[in-house]
Amino acid sequence: MVKRIIKLLNREISGLHEAAYLLGAFTFASQLLALVRDRALASFFGAGETLDIYYAAFRIPDFIFITVASIVSISVLIPFLADKSREENGGMQNFIDGVFTVFFGFISLVSLVVFFLAPFIVEKMFPGFGKTALTEAISLTRILLLSPILLGLSNLFASIIQLNRKFLIYAISPVLYNLGIIFGIYFLYPSFGLNGLGAGVVLGAFLHLIIQIPVASSVGLLPKFTSKINYKDIKKVTLLSLPRTLTMSANQIAFFFLVALASSVGVGSIAVFNLSFNIQSVPMGIIGVSYSVAAFPTLARLFSAGEKQKFLNQMISASRHIIFWSLPALSLFIVLRAQIVRTILGSGQFDWSDTRLTAACLAMFAFSVTAQSLILLFIRGYYAMGNTKRPLLINISSSLSIIVFAFLFSWLFEQYDVFRYFVEHMFRVEDLFGTTVLMLAFSYSLGTMLNAILLMVMFEKDFDKFIYNISKTFWHSLFTSIIMGFVAYRFLTIFGDFLNLNTLQGIFMQGLFSGLAGILSGIFILWIMDNRELKEARKAFNKRVWKSGIVIPEKREL
Repeated sequence: MVKRIIKLLNREISGLHEAAYLLGAFTFASQLLALVRDRALASFFGAGETLDIYYAAFRIPDFIFITVASIVSISVLIPFLADKSREENGGMQNFIDGVFTVFFGFISLVSLVVFFLAPFIVEKMFPGFGKTALTEAISLTRILLLSPILLGLSNLFASIIQLNRKFLIYAISPVLYNLGIIFGIYFLYPSFGLNGLGAGVVLGAFLHLIIQIPVASSVGLLPKFTSKINYKDIKKVTLLSLPRTLTMSANQIAFFFLVALASSVGVGSIAVFNLSFNIQSVPMGIIGVSYSVAAFPTLARLFSAGEKQKFLNQMISASRHIIFWSLPALSLFIVLRAQIVRTILGSGQFDWSDTRLTAACLAMFAFSVTAQSLILLFIRGYYAMGNTKRPLLINISSSLSIIVFAFLFSWLFEQYDVFRYFVEHMFRVEDLFGTTVLMLAFSYSLGTMLNAILLMVMFEKDFDKFIYNISKTFWHSLFTSIIMGFVAYRFLTIFGDFLNLNTLQGIFMQGLFSGLAGILSGIFILWIMDNRELKEARKAFNKRVWKSGIVIPEKREL
């Protein structure tokens, strides 16, 4: 039994769609656990100050992870590892050991410094917090500083695993991460309060790391401390990761700004903003992350080998399927937003007012689901090309636009009653407090869509007719999504007439059956249009992902 499990974990998956669907399946499982996590948090605390503190405490550790841990990010290391795999005399192992040693020492030092500076940083970041809230946020932030260290190391192991196309173990890690957090909510919080929640996050990060160690060891590339560090290699990695660091930092700074602004909107605004963002991340994670992760190792190898046409074909294929899956998801999330939020979060302290505001915020975020998914792919495509400058410049521009949009639309929302009434009436939240938070979510979506458009235009300049090759898929999917949304909306009214919408079961059944009606109508429309992506998806599923053939890499890839 143990041997079978080890063999399964070490299986290499061939084919873009098979790997993407495998990753998508486990991402879905991870996202389900994330929703269980968020439901538990909403039930325990509601959209109130405690949950505001919890989400605020993540901001500094997340920033450290995005910046310092970018040195060992998958998108940076895989091209280096692919090159080092061609070297003999242990070149690849020496490289991994050197990166591991330098990274661990550096991120530990940064986390230690931030530990002592936390009171000053937290106070400046969240001006809307009172004295008690600041004290709790500082304490929780300090505990969470362990998570970027553990997750950063996990990224290093993940790079090794992905290079060997062992996607299964990589896909399981986030599941364990969420299990650790859920354990903290139910078993550690009752005894240790907010610090117990932080301990659960750290436990999840530890599980995320520890499960990857046996697989890295099985391929003979387990990192270890060394005094023989090739600083030229470290310099190359750092210089390559610097644009990525700045790219991700710009987006994080914009997100920090939105969260900080939410702290001034009112109590519970940070919770509403983060809970709705987490829910909209489900389709983005399942679709965008799965396809971009599955495609990246192949993209890096193809461009490194000079096979640019195959590289372009891979990008076109991944883009088409991201659009094919994400636009219908966008449509259903907007139409079924209230049913989704109420089903996932509607329990305990999370009341109907919290549900309505979070659902409206979810709709604002959902507009950019396709854009967010495509951005992940384009960035990895450019990194595979060794071009980190272009995503950097575009991301800085879009991040600045998010901040500008947040100021502009928040001001318009507060100053012009007509605009405010239009937005509140559209999402049926006229009688709620704190609706300004909707403008923060809208600003994020608007800036993100600008980011995706700029990346696509630049990619078109690099590879002629890229947009032409995905345009048919876009129009097919857009038309189908509109039909799906309309059908789902009509069935909401039909099922609402005989289901008891005052119960969780009634709300769930209304959303489920309406969504299924929309999906079936979408499949029928795609079938009539003889849609290419529908055929490819069916073919990939028929291959049975779990029994995909093993790829035996050539000697130079080991």
